Amino acid sequence: MVQFVVDVLIRAVDLALIAIGLSSVYSLIRFPNVALVQYATTGALLAFGLQMAGLPLVVAAITACALVGIIAVVLNVVVFERLLTAGSAIAMIGSLALSMVFSAVFLVTAGPRPQRFELEINPPLRFLGARLTEHQLISVGISALAIGAFALILFRTDLGRCMRATATNSVLASATGIDTRKVTNTVVFLSGVMAALGGIGLSVKGEMSAQLGLDMLLPVFAAAILGGLGNALGAAVGAVVIASAETLVTNVNFGPLFGQSMLFIPAAYATAASFLLLVVVLLVKPYGLFVSEVKRV
Repeated sequence: MVQFVVDVLIRAVDLALIAIGLSSVYSLIRFPNVALVQYATTGALLAFGLQMAGLPLVVAAITACALVGIIAVVLNVVVFERLLTAGSAIAMIGSLALSMVFSAVFLVTAGPRPQRFELEINPPLRFLGARLTEHQLISVGISALAIGAFALILFRTDLGRCMRATATNSVLASATGIDTRKVTNTVVFLSGVMAALGGIGLSVKGEMSAQLGLDMLLPVFAAAILGGLGNALGAAVGAVVIASAETLVTNVNFGPLFGQSMLFIPAAYATAASFLLLVVVLLVKPYGLFVSEVKRV
């Protein structure tokens, strides 16, 4: 049981970082930015490249997160602001096209082979019978701190109040003197940083490839929609639910149901389980678990 909780936590924090970024941006500019999952791959590959160039992993990760945040703002100003003048649907299609461009660039620059960070290999740690590596523990801790810091910004700072006001009514917020464009770009920057951090966390615990962003696309959207698209902290809860479903399905022995001693569902089908759960929940609550909190960003 403890191992199950640890596995869920490891999976959930990385999903949550990207899903929170997606939901936060949606609350302000009202379209689901598909390209945001590629920011995770960009962050991982940049950090890997900087580490190969001789930087310590911590410095490489911080630099990569900042660079991805800047890239996210530039794309928002140059591409998405213009597409949004034609409507949210056009902006979403544009983000999908941009995501495909990212994939092509990753394949050309990084190649199709998976890569791994250069990390010291240590024996796994034991916690109440559960096993986890030192890198997993550090990654989970950093991701949890990032989510906590975002929550503090959202609910305890002037920037957070401006974010909530802009998400609730951007016209009224602008009339009261809030620079809504600046607030939006700040949130876009933070969403890029969090997505990059999520991608680096995933890669530290496993490996990175050009497919990382596309592999994360469905679970991240499932978590964001389940939590109520536009509700940042609801996305975190959605990530925990999705991670629980994926971990449960891949760890349950279905053998006795079919007269066999052991029968486990391959990990490749975990995403299907999370989407089945999403469909069931949406049949009951069409706007997600926390629709009443949407206006709080």
